[in-house]
Amino acid sequence: MTAVPDTSAADFTPPAPLRASWRDYLALTKPKVISLLLWTTVAAMFMAARGWPGLWLLVVVSFAGYASAGSAGVFNMIIDRDIDLKMARTAQRPTSSGLISTQSAALFGAALQILSFAALWIWATPLSAWMSLAGFLTYVVVYTLWLKRNTWHNIVLGGAAGCFPPLVGWAAVTGDLNLFAWFLFAIIFFWTPVHFWALALMIKDEYREVGIPMLPVVHGDKLTVAQIGLYAIYTVVLSVMPVFFREVGAIYFVSAALLGAWLLVLSWRLYRHVMAGHKVERRIAVPLYLYSMLYLALLFVMAAADRIIFAHL
Repeated sequence: MTAVPDTSAADFTPPAPLRASWRDYLALTKPKVISLLLWTTVAAMFMAARGWPGLWLLVVVSFAGYASAGSAGVFNMIIDRDIDLKMARTAQRPTSSGLISTQSAALFGAALQILSFAALWIWATPLSAWMSLAGFLTYVVVYTLWLKRNTWHNIVLGGAAGCFPPLVGWAAVTGDLNLFAWFLFAIIFFWTPVHFWALALMIKDEYREVGIPMLPVVHGDKLTVAQIGLYAIYTVVLSVMPVFFREVGAIYFVSAALLGAWLLVLSWRLYRHVMAGHKVERRIAVPLYLYSMLYLALLFVMAAADRIIFAHL
């Protein structure tokens, strides 16, 4: 009998290592998060111009805004790759999974930020470039590096990073920042805790496991819903104040009042549910979380519409 040689080992070819695709690099930029930031940027441009800001400027600011916010997302993933690996919903991110190396991600993030700053400086205004850079630094340095792992105030102070996009859009059109632009900043500043803490209540166990001191982890659900209610009131009050400075008119005022009323109703439902001794349930927290995004988007649209309509009366 002739022996059959065993060639299984020789013929075995190990699978090629996974290579990152453009989709993986896109995922580094957190596109879902950026969509609302870009919305407020573009809406602010229409507000500042009281109409069409111009196609070229719109394209430049949209590209630069995405690149800057995307760069912040890249560096956030680099810094947080250790805790991302421990959380089920983030373990497969390109940096935490090792699909994209830290060096490659850092080079990509730096390139995005440089392109963003240069594009705004050259084709928009220097002030818009500085505002974009300020938002990037606030998110990466103030929030991710300093506050996130050290204090439950992280989302309150660090959330200021998300307030810069409308300043970028406004400055790109006008070259300056007036009181109304800063009202837009303040509205987002006080809106952020309402939006984020509604989410944090649902995933507080994940934050607890990795040692992130989010408010519901440190002080519990009852204080969290009380704070959500307080910041919702701040948000609604601030949203109508520009009317009294004659920056916007009746269309915006009615819209802000109606949108704000429902934000307060959903916040009150969550507050009452938790204060009654019930555990946080998705059916109560999710509507507030989702509506808060719609609230901000519609509020900015109505502000832009109001300023455009009254400018042509």
